[in-house]
Amino acid sequence: MPRTRVETRARARVLQALYAWDLRGDQPLERVAAQIWDDLAVPPDERKLAGLLVRTLAAHRETLDAALAEVTTNWRLERLGVIDRCVLRLAAAELERGETPPRVVIQEAVHLAERYGTVQSAKFVNGVLDALARRMGRL
Repeated sequence: MPRTRVETRARARVLQALYAWDLRGDQPLERVAAQIWDDLAVPPDERKLAGLLVRTLAAHRETLDAALAEVTTNWRLERLGVIDRCVLRLAAAELERGETPPRVVIQEAVHLAERYGTVQSAKFVNGVLDALARRMGRL
């Protein structure tokens, strides 16, 4: 089986950190991420890429959450399942950075939603991120 790309592994690390942060809620995201990655002995290459996304999300969370809230019609972000919310935030941060092609961001987020959530999660994430990418002018 081929080894997964470092970018894919880094996204999974961000998801782990966001999940832990979402459940703890009262600690800074960057601190929670560092603790989780230390506990899991995350390699430097994954940590570097994951750190960029975590810092982007920490810096722009309110704006990104507001943008997500606008495209998740009929769903408040806090009412979503934890995995769905975390995957959407991760992808929103990556779209915000603008370094990865939007279709790749969406595809990777859908895979994370399938892997850690449900088939319904994957469909939901796909629709929301497509709308978000269009709203951000990325698609």
